[in-house]
Amino acid sequence: MRAGLVSRLEGRRSRLRRPLGRPRRSDRGAVSLFVAICAVHLVFVIAIVVDVGGRLRVAERTDAYAQEAARVGGQQLDQAAVLQGKGVKVKQEYVEQAANAYLGLYGLKAARVDFSADGTVVTVTVQSDFRPVLLGKLGERKVMGKGSATLVHGVEKAETD
Repeated sequence: MRAGLVSRLEGRRSRLRRPLGRPRRSDRGAVSLFVAICAVHLVFVIAIVVDVGGRLRVAERTDAYAQEAARVGGQQLDQAAVLQGKGVKVKQEYVEQAANAYLGLYGLKAARVDFSADGTVVTVTVQSDFRPVLLGKLGERKVMGKGSATLVHGVEKAETD
């Protein structure tokens, strides 16, 4: 009889310790939910880092293409002006053709080709598309690259008139 009384008292004590009105709930699965939410965010952050790095590479490459296109264009001298003693400058229509021929090797085209007033500085602007690997359509952007070349001449050292 004494054993039955003890077990009844223990049952009452355990019920009294719980807050009234709230059923007892288990914490099972709470950590799994937290890990799942964190994993989704971590994958998204990794995708952003990878695609931003890719965009920087495309921007750097576009700048390099623009710089080389300006250099190629800057080699297109106006030979008639040189022979007539009018100074060393580039022939503008040849510059655009040469720059676009160079950029065509990489599937690009010059967005703009600008010249200085004296015809000794060529500036090429190139536009290319960036397509992210992981973010898809969400991160597509146009990337602009700009490069310039200055025409210099001289036998012993460079002279810029």
